[in-house]
Amino acid sequence: MTTNDFFVPDLCRVRAVFLLLVTSELLVLVLSIVQAERGWIDWNYFGLLSLFVQWTTLTSAALICLLRARLARMRVSWSTATIVAIVLLDVLAFSLFADSVLHPVGGVAAWQSVAKKLLLALLIVLMVLRYFYLQHQWQQQREAEMQANLAALQARIQPHFLFNSMNTIASLIAVNPERAEDAVLDLSELFRASLRSVDQLIPLSQELELCHRYLDIESLRLDDRLRLEWQVEAGLEQQAIPPLTLQPLVENAIYHGIQPRPEGGTVRIEVQSKGKFIYLLVQNPKPDHGNRQHQGNRMALTNIQARLQALFGEPAVLKHSHHDGIYTVTLRLPRQKITAPPPAKADWRNQRTTDTTKSEPCDD
Repeated sequence: MTTNDFFVPDLCRVRAVFLLLVTSELLVLVLSIVQAERGWIDWNYFGLLSLFVQWTTLTSAALICLLRARLARMRVSWSTATIVAIVLLDVLAFSLFADSVLHPVGGVAAWQSVAKKLLLALLIVLMVLRYFYLQHQWQQQREAEMQANLAALQARIQPHFLFNSMNTIASLIAVNPERAEDAVLDLSELFRASLRSVDQLIPLSQELELCHRYLDIESLRLDDRLRLEWQVEAGLEQQAIPPLTLQPLVENAIYHGIQPRPEGGTVRIEVQSKGKFIYLLVQNPKPDHGNRQHQGNRMALTNIQARLQALFGEPAVLKHSHHDGIYTVTLRLPRQKITAPPPAKADWRNQRTTDTTKSEPCDD
């Protein structure tokens, strides 16, 4: 088990320490209110108890943080017992020290006070560890659901697209073998991407290359009915994006907005940065609401949005709207560069456009 798979969060982080301090202080406040004989709270008791609880909380968190790598290699039962032992020994040491300073006279009453502190600490640490364990299990379930959604999305290269592509390639073999070969390479790359399930995030350049390969195949079939406009801001090649995020949106734009229209239409793809976010926009003619295929569009949007929320949280937003006969899907991602190098085959920028800062139709 690695530290990332350990159910106890990293207590060395500032956010974790802050939450521990706030939670422990709230517990001290509750105990002080319960202990008070007159008024709402005994401030002397509150101050002493707060000092005791904060010191034990911080020192226990520091010890668990230092031993986290070793604890992660243990079984859950052994790591739980070790953490409980660390906290109880810490509480015992501070209890004995506090009693020697505040109540130098020992006796049965002093040991009863220490035993109460140990019992209370045991109950609290068990509840906290139980919460960490359930939270970790829930997070793993979310990641498993996200992987299942990704697998379902990767498997949805529809049969009609494959059959149409193969028929188009077959018709090109005799008249334009080089174009047919390029189409076969594009189709193989599309299937390779659909079978890739290891990476949760990839560079934006890979996703854009996949979109171009998909559009190259569709342009062979739709010909002049499919018109493309690109506006991709330079310098965003290493932006992190989940695989098969933009390509399904482009596929939906063609499947629901272009294919049903005899006259075809224009698909516009825009990528730009604003502040701390990256915006991806896909526009197509408004699909027919009476078409039963529209439900499939909603399912794809829901799938993509769920994966974005799992990976980026609330900063990631996916919205869709209708205006003046144009259907728009807008995707907002937090700016985050991926460490993986860009793909060696990502040469579509030189093949299709020389200026990515303004809209230009792709060569079909």
